[in-house]
Amino acid sequence: MRFGTLDFTPAAASPALLAASTAAAVGAMPAADASAVLVSAIDPGLADTAAFCEHYEISMGDGANCVIVQARRGERTWHAACLVRGGDRLDVNGAVRRHLDARKLSFAPMDAAVELTAMEYGGITPIGLPADWQILVDQSVAEHERLIVGSGIRASKLLVPGALLARLPNAEVLPIAQRPG
Repeated sequence: MRFGTLDFTPAAASPALLAASTAAAVGAMPAADASAVLVSAIDPGLADTAAFCEHYEISMGDGANCVIVQARRGERTWHAACLVRGGDRLDVNGAVRRHLDARKLSFAPMDAAVELTAMEYGGITPIGLPADWQILVDQSVAEHERLIVGSGIRASKLLVPGALLARLPNAEVLPIAQRPG
């Protein structure tokens, strides 16, 4: 399948283009879901959203960023993933903090996000995250026909139906994005 200037093929047939945990998660999906997850190799230097979209002629609205947050309440610290479309901002101190019932919420430090997810920064994806993490999916992501997300590595991207992202284990769909303008 062609999307932008990229050609996508089934991710299950290209495990070398996925982080190990992403490949395992795709492999564990029902066949219909696994066949809907597509992958394309990209220039790893263009993995960041704005550069990727411009170079590969893909709208920012057709991409979703997976943002790792660190929540705290009392002595407890935990992590969650949030999915918002490329041009949107995550409502960290409002909707996300309230939903996670956190006293304090911040973006996870890059080194912690990489270590905890076993994925490369700039390629973190909700597919294959630690099993006990909550995944908060913005409504606009869940409703989008298909979106570009990370693959767990910087050298490729996934093309996935929004509805599939909403069905991931521990995923919850809610309004967590702030739209520009």
